[in-house]
Formats: sequence, C-alpha cells, structure tokens
Amino acid sequence: MSDTSKTLYTAVATSTGEGRRGGRVSTTDGQLHATLAVPTEMGGTGEGTNPEALFASGYAACFHSALKLVASKEKVDISDSAVVAEVSLHPNDQGGFQLSVALHAECSGIDQETADRLVAAAHTVCPYSNATRGNIEVTVDATVD
Repeated sequence: MSDTSKTLYTAVATSTGEGRRGGRVSTTDGQLHATLAVPTEMGGTGEGTNPEALFASGYAACFHSALKLVASKEKVDISDSAVVAEVSLHPNDQGGFQLSVALHAECSGIDQETADRLVAAAHTVCPYSNATRGNIEVTVDATVD
C-alpha cells in the first residue's frame, strides 16, 4: 500500500456536456481540451476522442516511462522503443461495461529475453498497471527488432 500523504502530483480533469456523446473534457493545467464522441464502431460519429482512447494514451505513456526507468536502472539502452496500448470496451454480466488492456512494448537493439524481463519489471512499477491489477485483464508483451 502506498503512502497517500506523500502525494507527488494530482491531475484534475473535468467532463462537461453529454460525456462521451459530444461532451468535452479539459484539464486544469490547460494542456488538454478535447471534444468527446462515440466511436464509429459503436454507432457514433467518431468526430472526437473517447474515454478509452484517452485511457490508452495515458497507459501507453505511463508504461513507456516505467519501461525506460527499469531499463536505465539496469543500464540497458532502449532509446529506440515504443509502447502501444490497446484498450477494449466489453459488456459485463451486470449490464454495464468493463475494460481490458493489451500493452505491446517495441524495443530495438536488445534480445527478446532482456525485453521480456524489462517489460515484466515495468508492469510492477507502472502506476496504471498497479491501479488496474486485479480489476481488469491486462496483458503485456515485448517485440524486438
């Protein structure tokens, strides 16, 4: 369990309007202002982003940072790397919805065993991974070239 009395940072975002159906989201730091829309795959216009895309963006960036941290501690150069996060929305048994995540780390210049080890370690460090662990299905994998 973490010590929440030692908060390092708090992000604040506000959703207004109709939520994912044409609403808006913005952050208090002024760095994010987005129109929301239901994806075309779900019958919407797709003329905006959606909560799943925002979550995927945050998770990809956070996991990539964790991967870079773990690699730097092990003195492994993964300067040519990327993380792709696929966030999927599924109906659940209670008439609501749930998420699943597939994280794909792409690394160059290292072997598969090292990439797998770094990705596994990053999954224990990443705050998104720690927040979702035990709550939703999250898979992680690494590819090297």
